[in-house]
Amino acid sequence: MAGALVRLRAARWSRPALALVVAVLLVLLPLVSSPYVNYQVTTMAVFAVALLGLNVVMGYAGQVSLGQSAFIGIGAYVAGYGTTHGWPLLLTFLLCCLLPGVVGMLVALAAARLRGLALAMVTIALPIVGTPVAKRLSDVTGGSQGLTVSWLDPPSWVALADDQWRYYVVVAIAAVVFLLTRNLVRGRVGRSFAIVRDNEAVALSMGISPYRTKVLAFTLASTIGGASGFLYLAVVQYTSPETLSFGTSINLVVAMVIGGSGSIAGAVLGAVYYVLVPVLAGQLDASRTALLSGAFLLLVLFVLPGGLVSLPRRVQQLLTRRRRRSATPSDDPGDRTGTPVLTSDGRTP
Repeated sequence: MAGALVRLRAARWSRPALALVVAVLLVLLPLVSSPYVNYQVTTMAVFAVALLGLNVVMGYAGQVSLGQSAFIGIGAYVAGYGTTHGWPLLLTFLLCCLLPGVVGMLVALAAARLRGLALAMVTIALPIVGTPVAKRLSDVTGGSQGLTVSWLDPPSWVALADDQWRYYVVVAIAAVVFLLTRNLVRGRVGRSFAIVRDNEAVALSMGISPYRTKVLAFTLASTIGGASGFLYLAVVQYTSPETLSFGTSINLVVAMVIGGSGSIAGAVLGAVYYVLVPVLAGQLDASRTALLSGAFLLLVLFVLPGGLVSLPRRVQQLLTRRRRRSATPSDDPGDRTGTPVLTSDGRTP
């Protein structure tokens, strides 16, 4: 009993301690690392937010969404348009969240009653339609050449380089988005998502509307996607119709599965995979990036069906199983008692 209490107290303090260590490392990292490392980590924060939105609708609510890249692209274009027209930074960020959220809500109102393949087809239409539309609206989007901006430079009173300032801004916004989403999915809304995901009939019997819950999930996912679009433009300083492409959506879904569906930490691990794997594959052979990504996806699906986030739990299960096997006495009576086994005629074999 005392050992269980000690383990419970240790587990209670381990998570805050780990969060504090991670926060300190994130604060100190840009001060001691190169601009390249700062850029890569900042890009991970951008796509962690994008995967977080995808996790809300697919992991927590259990709905199919293959159009997350469209909301990222809308957010990036709104940020680019606001930057070139001198909009205040806060207003630009709010519109980057609001406009994709409205688009996602309108799509959800029409598609939330669908299921499975039909719902997937509706979400696929978003990037497929969005890419040519972005190319045609050249006055707003820059057409096929894209939109290049130069913004989010450090203030004169801050003794930071451009990459360091953008790192702090992006990571701070990402941390706030993660904190708000974590509180949301761990509350009443998150429980509604889980019930609708598991059984819509049970949700109806409990007074939960599956339709409204799905609309809310899609709206939240698209809003978070718009926020990641704002952060994307802040880091890359460029966006084009390729940002909205269907291939980007598929890669995001793959990253979500590898990181861990229905997990806040899984979104971070998925973002690490999304950014690092192409870089590492490019150092080996850039033409085989897709092959290596597919092989890694199959490996994770077979070995860790819950994604990389389930690795500690998997290791703990294996260690526990090994301890139980070593603690279990042998089935041989002679080995268990320490005395020789006698045959039916009383002799020792």
